[in-house]
Amino acid sequence: MDVAVVGAGPAGAWTAYELARRGVDVTIFDASHPREKPCGGGVTGRALALVGDLPLRAGVALTAIRSVRFIDTPRKLEAVVPLDADALIVASRAAFDGALLQAALDAGARLCASRVVDVAISTKEVRVETRGGTHRADFLVGADGANSLVRRRAATAFRRDQLSIATGYFARGVTSDEVVLEITADPPGYLWSFPRPDHLAIGVCGQADAGVGADALRTSAREWIRDARIADDATLDAYSWPIPSLDARDLEDLSPAGPRWCLVGDAAGLVDPITREGIFFALASAGWAADAIVTANGRFAPAYVERLQSEAVAELAAAARFKAGFFQPAFTVHLLHALGESAAIRKVMAKLVAGTQSYRTLKWRLLQTFEIGLAWRVLRGIAGGGSRAQRA
Repeated sequence: MDVAVVGAGPAGAWTAYELARRGVDVTIFDASHPREKPCGGGVTGRALALVGDLPLRAGVALTAIRSVRFIDTPRKLEAVVPLDADALIVASRAAFDGALLQAALDAGARLCASRVVDVAISTKEVRVETRGGTHRADFLVGADGANSLVRRRAATAFRRDQLSIATGYFARGVTSDEVVLEITADPPGYLWSFPRPDHLAIGVCGQADAGVGADALRTSAREWIRDARIADDATLDAYSWPIPSLDARDLEDLSPAGPRWCLVGDAAGLVDPITREGIFFALASAGWAADAIVTANGRFAPAYVERLQSEAVAELAAAARFKAGFFQPAFTVHLLHALGESAAIRKVMAKLVAGTQSYRTLKWRLLQTFEIGLAWRVLRGIAGGGSRAQRA
């Protein structure tokens, strides 16, 4: 079997690795990877577990995040959540993605460093058109992100209401060992500062259809940098990037596969609707797609979709249902007070940040803490925000 993988980010590189190590003939098409990505750069412990010690063996510098500091600058509130040493790491995305790509090449995959300009899928084959020529294959994997060409040809492009805008700055010459987060209500989203090995990745994320453009969002990020005193005197380099952010109905209706094609990672919409974290599901969906390609024997599409539904969709849809309440002032105030007063609730939040606390059991886990009153106030803040959003 000959498989063409479009995109050499984590989803594409790991799909190629998982296929190549099982003897599949794989060609990866990407003209720009590995490159630094305009994102926080955090890799959760559960995502890192999928690739084992590969980054360390490749010499990738991994920085463990000591804590997450939640702040509310207008009200001058903050709460610090300590993290376990393996809960969340950050790395240069160029180095991390490069290690995954090299692993795929070492396993036998080939890289075509030419831009893909079109793809076509028929009952007999797939065709990948690049600036350097035409490649024919038996199967096509779209791992080309939120602006996926494969998605546009094989399914439908993401609508504006299915996307978020992540924009902000790389603050050069400063770093730390903590993540700083501030939840915002207008537009609903959050501001963040993630430490990279030699700089901070600082930004803001909001829904693309919220009526606030990238320039206005970036202005709010710059004001936050000033007000929160996060990167005094640093050199700021601007960036912007779209991120899929699907609602529960869109997630439950996911159908990112056909007889000769599939989508993985961001191209499939597999991103946490609240945190916009996508590396875990990029790597996980790569493995699921490779399993289905190798073993499904003609039932690839249903086998892959069934795996997505059982392993990913229920969790992401639960996050989507929580989303409206998370980005409301009532929730923010209750959350910061609860985090400041309760070690048990801080532990729940630490697990949520690390990706080991399911959204599906979040309410139950909060109510299991001994601080029932605090947990109930947090849950009322989420429910109240969601109700207001639904009425609107």
